[in-house]
Amino acid sequence: MKQKSHTGAKKRIKITARGRVMFKKPCKNHLLFNKSKRQKRSFRKGVAANNSDVPKIKSLLPNYL
Repeated sequence: MKQKSHTGAKKRIKITARGRVMFKKPCKNHLLFNKSKRQKRSFRKGVAANNSDVPKIKSLLPNYL
C-alpha cells in the first residue's frame, strides 16, 4: 500500500529550505481581549519544533522531507 502524508500535519507544519520544522504558536484564534498586545504580536512568529519531536513529524510527512 502507498504511504500517505498526514493531512492534518500537512496543513499545520512547514518544512524550511534548510530542513527545519516550523509551526505557528497556539492561542491566536479566540479570547484575544484577555491577552496583551505584546503577547498577540509574539503569536505571529513561527516556532521551530523541538529536536525530540522531529523524527515523529518526519514519519507523519514522508514525502515532504
